[in-house]
Amino acid sequence: MLDPPVRGYLHSPANVNHHALILTHGAGGNSNAPLLVALAETFCAQGYTVLRCDLPFRQVRRFGPPFPGQAERDRAGLGNAVAAMRKQVTGKVYLGGHSYGGRQATILCASISQAGEPALVSGLLLLSYPLHPPRKPRVPSEPGFGSVGWKPEQMRTQHLPHLRTPSLFVHGTRDPFASIDEMKQALEMIPARTELLAIEGTGHDLGVSAKSKKAPVIAGSDHPDLITETTTHFANFFG
Repeated sequence: MLDPPVRGYLHSPANVNHHALILTHGAGGNSNAPLLVALAETFCAQGYTVLRCDLPFRQVRRFGPPFPGQAERDRAGLGNAVAAMRKQVTGKVYLGGHSYGGRQATILCASISQAGEPALVSGLLLLSYPLHPPRKPRVPSEPGFGSVGWKPEQMRTQHLPHLRTPSLFVHGTRDPFASIDEMKQALEMIPARTELLAIEGTGHDLGVSAKSKKAPVIAGSDHPDLITETTTHFANFFG
């Protein structure tokens, strides 16, 4: 039995393309997040075998953030999920995650690259990458009224120069965890091939939540459907 175990939902396509995609959630969510479900169903319809998985911390904690100091175990869980999916398909395996899940995926792939080992996956799909703690507005009574900043050491970029896995980033223009300009600067640190898909007018949930009723608009696109546009960019980027 794998430790940490792999737990989630497997989407099996009617017409297989022999490739697989693993999707995982952010710090406050789980594998049933509407964004992950929508992506999984769409990718599955295109022939991918898709696993929506719960990170190890969520398997033992139904609610609340990840356990402090146990991110390495969450990364190990992702590694086990990749190993499990390699037994399901004969083609390429891709790893995707929203926020915390995506960040742990990049750290895992960067550490493997830094160790000189073969690439873990063929590519990464990174949704709302949390580049730094969220920017929060100050109240008018506070000195220096405006946006709260953060210290340079809070930027979550230390591992990016070691990331050699092709990566597609999908990011909202109103995401408080990073502006589009900040994301562009961060991507310049990555030696691997990257692409940034900007989602106009959306925040950290990319406009897809249990309460959302309107599809977000993709910046520079005639197609307003986030899910369709993401899968299209994925196909074009990874070929």
